[in-house]
Amino acid sequence: MNPFSLVAIPMAVWLSATIALGAPESSKEKRRQASVQKSTYGKLPDGTVIDLYTLTNAQGVVAKVITYGAIMTELHVPDRHGNLGDIVLGFDNLDQYLAGHPFFGATIGRVANRIAKGKFTLDGKSYTVATNNGPNHLHGGLKGFDKVVWQAEPVTTTQGASVKFTYLSRDGEEGYPGNLAVTVVYTLTDKNELRIDYTATTDQATPVNLTNHSYFNLAGAAAGDILGHEVMLAANRYTPVDATLIPTGELAPVKGTVMDFTKPLPIGSRIQQLTNDPQGYDHNYVLNSGGKKLALAARVYEPKTGRVLEIRTTEPGLQFYTGNFLDGTLKGKGGVVYKQHYAFCMEADHFPDSINQPGFPSAVLRPGQTFKQTTIHKFLTK
Repeated sequence: MNPFSLVAIPMAVWLSATIALGAPESSKEKRRQASVQKSTYGKLPDGTVIDLYTLTNAQGVVAKVITYGAIMTELHVPDRHGNLGDIVLGFDNLDQYLAGHPFFGATIGRVANRIAKGKFTLDGKSYTVATNNGPNHLHGGLKGFDKVVWQAEPVTTTQGASVKFTYLSRDGEEGYPGNLAVTVVYTLTDKNELRIDYTATTDQATPVNLTNHSYFNLAGAAAGDILGHEVMLAANRYTPVDATLIPTGELAPVKGTVMDFTKPLPIGSRIQQLTNDPQGYDHNYVLNSGGKKLALAARVYEPKTGRVLEIRTTEPGLQFYTGNFLDGTLKGKGGVVYKQHYAFCMEADHFPDSINQPGFPSAVLRPGQTFKQTTIHKFLTK
């Protein structure tokens, strides 16, 4: 019998794996602390049970992910004094997620970001998908991967506590062609890294662009705005957009503009110079790595707590978003009101509207190919 098979278990069950890599005994003992805990998070209106998986590493860092939307609901990492704090926005219960939210912590697909006017042509055939963001399609449509129930099971890896989420997106779902089999593995390593590995296969050509949409505040989810966070982006270019946030097709240099984060700068240092409404960053950066290897994409430092976030990814782009549309109408964890600029997102993915932009890296997946994406969030202090 598979010890990781999902069976009906009352309350919670602890699943721990000892990982011996030939290290000294003290190191082995430390690694034995890594664990995965499964518990019930809530139920959908139709009675479907939503499970919560709690990943804990040897340092006590904790990540929590639910099977609804493969959403990361909590991420507790240490500050410079070793005090753990939850650094992602979200809610206290399932009902709040079901009521609607701006993709807090969610796995995004089938196509993350925007598709102009909800239309694209692939291999000579035209497709129409939902326009759920003004005139455009956003983050997979009306019921994207953020709103479906994923199957999940703990998995044993050499890297740390891991949970594998799987979902089959049927041909025609949200207007997309092909049956798409998707796997997302969350791993919390003992090096204080949250690693997310994505794979997908299809039986028809289809656009695919997967990412995670966590809202970070390194000072703490209830700490106020993120304008004092210092950001470095490993990108010399970005993709300018029109009034509806669709790229014009240009790859413009950031040098000498308000978009330049090639050297660390506070988010709020030049945000008032932006003219978009609501004001703030919501732009795709063209990573210098070109998406050809796992490489540094961003570094963020929060001076008060000393927390540092480094993001490495295999993707060619990084959508930098500063919570512009948070307007104080949502109450999150502990009743905290989420206001504008209370968090930032860094979504590692392909460029917006790639399916309609021949000059952008292709986001088309074909039968016989395997979509692969890895993004690592490493947490440090200084």
